[in-house]
Amino acid sequence: MKIVDAVELIRDAVGGGAGVWADLGAGTGTFTRALTKVVGAGSTVYAVDQDTSAVRALRELSLPSSDDVQVLAMNADFTHPLDLHASGRGSDELDGILLANALHFVRDAEEVLARLVRHLRPGGRVVVVEYDRRDASEWVPYPIPLAHWPRLAASAGLTGARITATRPSSYAGVLYAAVAIRGETGR
Repeated sequence: MKIVDAVELIRDAVGGGAGVWADLGAGTGTFTRALTKVVGAGSTVYAVDQDTSAVRALRELSLPSSDDVQVLAMNADFTHPLDLHASGRGSDELDGILLANALHFVRDAEEVLARLVRHLRPGGRVVVVEYDRRDASEWVPYPIPLAHWPRLAASAGLTGARITATRPSSYAGVLYAAVAIRGETGR
């Protein structure tokens, strides 16, 4: 996917304005770059991946400094407890979490998502990009069909779950972006 296409897919879900975000399962950075174009100047984006070669590529990327967005690449598995303190910020200070083509690799998405939500400030956003498919495959072992997003979000203590964009996938079917918000009182 081209960066411009990724931007269009996540723009409405992310919203805008400066903040601290984490792109979990960032890979080599397609959606990290897109996120830097959507969040406001002065933002910080943690690009987190468990693959050391992906993290090395993230660190070597020439991310757009003109956007005045700081990108911090981290080697970590988001399915385990995250420690963002190592990067100089508290782990409970996130304004948003992006999981682009990442949550479908998690066997227990409900449990992992509920744990991740604890890293969000009240009013923070969780944005997912997933395939609307019902059959598991090698590339999407635990699919999250579009119709399941509201239930999954609610089970993690999120509210206002909605689909913000869809587009045909290059790999058949539909790719969707969705968002949900952490309630003011948290969980």
